Formats: sequence, C-alpha cells, structure tokens
Amino acid sequence: WTHCPVQGDLQDITVITIQIVLRKMMRQLFLIMCAGMCLQMQAQYVAVGLSNDAIAAMHAAKIHQDSIDVSSLVVEYDYECRTQDADNQSVTDRMKLCLQIGQHCTRSFPYRKFHKDQERDSRDYMGGYEFTSDEDQVLLKMESYCFMPEVWTNYPDGQTTVRDAVLPSIFETQEERKPINWTLSEDTMTIGGYLCKTASCELHGRQWTVHYCEDIPTSAGPWKLCGLPGLILEASDHSGIHRFILSNVQHIVSPIFMEHNAITSKTSEAKLIKKRIKIFGNKHYPKNPLYHITDLQSMDGVYCDKGKIENGVFVSDTAHVYQPLELK
Repeated sequence: WTHCPVQGDLQDITVITIQIVLRKMMRQLFLIMCAGMCLQMQAQYVAVGLSNDAIAAMHAAKIHQDSIDVSSLVVEYDYECRTQDADNQSVTDRMKLCLQIGQHCTRSFPYRKFHKDQERDSRDYMGGYEFTSDEDQVLLKMESYCFMPEVWTNYPDGQTTVRDAVLPSIFETQEERKPINWTLSEDTMTIGGYLCKTASCELHGRQWTVHYCEDIPTSAGPWKLCGLPGLILEASDHSGIHRFILSNVQHIVSPIFMEHNAITSKTSEAKLIKKRIKIFGNKHYPKNPLYHITDLQSMDGVYCDKGKIENGVFVSDTAHVYQPLELK
C-alpha cells in the first residue's frame, strides 16, 4: 500500500486489536493456571493467621479489565476545584483527568489510571495484586479531594455509565444519554493554539460556559460535558468553583477499558447524586471522612502516610469540603 495517515491508523488499530485478543487469551490461561494454586495459597494464608474474611476481601478487591473500544485520541485536562480544608481555610484542589476518545465510546477518568494501563500494556500485564508506590499515594490523595467519578459515554450503546466510590461501596449507574441543551455564542478565544468557539448550558443544577474547537472533530469533552461540534478544551461553572482546562491532546491508539469489579453496587443517577451530597456534604465529613461507617473493623484497607487505601480509593485522615459537580 502507498503510505497514507488513514491506512497507518487502521494498521495501528488492527495491531492493537490483535494484541488485545492475544492478551485476553493469555489472561484466561493465566487464570486457569492460578486456579490450581488458590487452595494452596489459602492454606498459606490460614497458616500465617489471616481470617477467612480477610482472604475473601483480598479476592473481592481483585479487578478484571475488559477492553470495550480502541481510542484514536487521548486528551489530558487539568481539573481545579476551589473549596475549604477541614480548618475552613481556602484551598484549590487539582488533579489530572484523561479523556479517551474511541470509535464508539469515550472514557473520562484519572490520568493516573491511564498511565497505569499503559504501563501494564507495555509489559503484557496479566492481572494480580500490585503495590501502590509513594507517587501513586500522592496522586490518590489529590484525587480523593476532587470527588471525580469515572464516566463512559455511549457505553453501553446509547447510555452513559458512571462509577464512583462512596465508601464502603463503589456504585455504578447506567442511564439513557440525554442531549445537553447548548446555547451557542459567536465569542471566540484561543486555547493551546486552538481557535475555540463558546457555548453555555445548564447541567445537573450548575451553569457552565465551555470553549470547543471545531478543528478537532469530536463531540467529546471532560466528565459529562459533551455534544458540541468539536472537542471541549475548557469548561468552567458560573460559580467559579469548577474548571477543566486542556493540558495536552495526542493521537494515541490504546484500549479503552471497562473494569468489572465484584463489589460494585448498581443504583440510579439520581440516588447516587443524593447519596454523595448526603455523605460528603455532611458537616462532619472534613474532620472525619469515615464518620458514616459504623463498622470500621470490616474495612480491610492498606494504611499509608496520612490515610488509608480502601478498594483503590484513598481516604485521608481529614478531607476538604465537598463541592458537588452535580447539585441535582
């Protein structure tokens, strides 16, 4: 074939797809081989004094990932949230957010997890427990202050899937995609060298102004913001609390994962929003983030500097005041 960008992209996607299939087969073989080891491992756990509940918790925390699409574009955003700490001092919380844009769906989630997925892919990672580095702990703590859920747009087809942790549970919602009622403006501005147009909307009780670039032909955006004739590069709510701003955009062919976690609880979008506000919005939360859990002994997390990692979620000794992205 005569080389052209379209053929090159297709070849890259084909190679990645074949790699994903082979890797899935290897994972299955790996799991079969490990199954025979489980009884021996359990005997070893008992020998060193671990309870059956602790063993069950370790197995329940194991995450299995399936690829649901392949990205052609990966966007990195800086997210900022203005709030107060446990002593009522003003702070601005920050985290890196990743948006994978595929042929059929998108995934908005912490950039730390995307980086981990890339590391695993490069070394043919096939599952198993992994230890959290000091750097990961710092990023996990930053993320815990930001209360950012994972969002899969158009997965399953025509729906939006959201996953968020309200300990001791991790909740998942699947709702029919509802188009956002955007108001378009003639105002323009340049962001990262891209000429952008302006639009505004109301979403879950907050008013948003965004800037999008028609030169990047996708309707995607960070979090749940989407549906414009170009990629959303910047978004801020009218209260000045929340802001997403483009940090980087790259053409990266990579698998889009949907994690299947045994401890996920199904609920509705409305119930999850109310639960977040009830738990995180309580006056006791900043001083004691686990105030609402009566049986702390049932939580078998990993303790680290100034906090605890439970089900992959960092819980600090103190927290920051909750500023919900969604008011209703």
